[in-house]
Amino acid sequence: LPRESVLRTMANKYVYLFGTRKSEGDKEMRNLLGGKGANLAEMSRLGLPVPAGFTLTTEVCTYYYDHQQSYPRELNGQINKAISEVEKKMGAKFGDPKNPLLLSVRSGARVSMPGMMESVLNLGLNDEIVAGLIEKSGDARFCYDVYRRFVQMYGDVVMGLRPEGVEIDPFEHLLEKKKGKRGVEIDSDLPAADLAELVAEFKAVIKKRLKRSFPEDPKEQLYGAVGAVFSSWQGDRAIRYREIEGIPHGWGTAVNVQSMVYGNMGANCATGVAFTRDPSTGKKQLYGEFLVNAQGEDVVAGIRTPEPIAKMKRILPKAFAEFEKVCKQLEKHYKDMQDLEFTIQQGHLWMLQTRSGKRTAAAAIKIAVDMVNERLINRSEAIQRVNPADLDQLLHPTFDTSKKTAPIGQGLPASPGAASGKVVFSAAEAEAQVALGEQVILVRIETSPEDIGGMHAAEGILTARGGMTSHAAVVARGMGKCCVAGCGDLQIDYRKNQFIADGKTVKKGHWISLDGSSGEAMLG
Repeated sequence: LPRESVLRTMANKYVYLFGTRKSEGDKEMRNLLGGKGANLAEMSRLGLPVPAGFTLTTEVCTYYYDHQQSYPRELNGQINKAISEVEKKMGAKFGDPKNPLLLSVRSGARVSMPGMMESVLNLGLNDEIVAGLIEKSGDARFCYDVYRRFVQMYGDVVMGLRPEGVEIDPFEHLLEKKKGKRGVEIDSDLPAADLAELVAEFKAVIKKRLKRSFPEDPKEQLYGAVGAVFSSWQGDRAIRYREIEGIPHGWGTAVNVQSMVYGNMGANCATGVAFTRDPSTGKKQLYGEFLVNAQGEDVVAGIRTPEPIAKMKRILPKAFAEFEKVCKQLEKHYKDMQDLEFTIQQGHLWMLQTRSGKRTAAAAIKIAVDMVNERLINRSEAIQRVNPADLDQLLHPTFDTSKKTAPIGQGLPASPGAASGKVVFSAAEAEAQVALGEQVILVRIETSPEDIGGMHAAEGILTARGGMTSHAAVVARGMGKCCVAGCGDLQIDYRKNQFIADGKTVKKGHWISLDGSSGEAMLG
């Protein structure tokens, strides 16, 4: 019998280990483990450096919805056993103040749904445990940075503290206020004392707005996060994405609980996202971005504009050489262009994810043809790699370069093509205007998964922040939408419904054009 059939005959098995001495599963089990869980299991089988963890199967998700958001009775015992195995592998204990193990909790559907469901990082902290972490690491600033990120993410994702009719998240408002008072521009410049104050301020906001306290028990935190991920399968943006992409609503998502590793412990740490080939052109070269002294969400959320991956060769040469080797191994193993997430913790490379990368139609054709020439796949496989509907992308308009006007902003060419439309500043406006027959360009400081409907409706997307692997870029490429990201010259004011660029004020309803191949934004 296939491995999946053998494992599934085990009575009511809902939890599968990866990255441990008892790792289970492989890449063929994506229906049960989700794409992320199956690939984490596969990387573990290949001997790659994967932080230990476990996957709750898609069957737990379907049970959750079939039984009024409750869990199978066997689940708690299976989770406890899995945590014990992870503790042995990582040499730390979940909920132990003296030697704490922190966890990430992430979704993982059968097919990639980038940013559409929830994640929680740095789970397992409270005031007592953070004190133990400080004693263990000797780095109070790092520990409080991790703690404030956790409280902020848990408060939003699990407890449901969202902005109340305004664009500014209350947590972000407090963070920006603290940076302004200290006179610094980036989060990593805040000292430990300020971050400790932020933790207390974040908890006070939660208590005031939600009338309940932030949970201090790590086990309660874990089940809260797992429930939030399962619930996000039926969130508005996930449903909208499935409708757009034709993904069945009954599949459910797996949940991956994994040991935390840190790219924000200093100058010899980093985090990044990379593709084994260029997802816009198909060119055979490593393509991606990274940030030194950061966590992964900083890259994919578009909050900071990262550095090109090639620069990592100079800054962290040993880790880069190891990463290049892993990229080649995974592409050869999967026989397809891979989209990878990684963290470097104090010089040590950790692989967090691999999956087949989203790409433009032009890139899909070039990659398929090149892989036949490289004898990775045959001609029949190459033809099946290109979705017939994607060929429409090759007919997208481009600007006549002899007629183009001078740009008012220069960003990153995140998704190729040309687009013109009236400026709107929210996803809801984009959908409403398109329903009235208008062409629009969605302009955002950075896009988030909640913007999926507006991104789908718009002719193109323009963001002030974010890089080539930000949410806006990845989703736009998958949709075949023109996108210019990280246009740092834009000064966007949501309240006034306008942005300023190159000394010119552009208001809602004004026409602009985007060149997704050059990264230029133009008036008219």
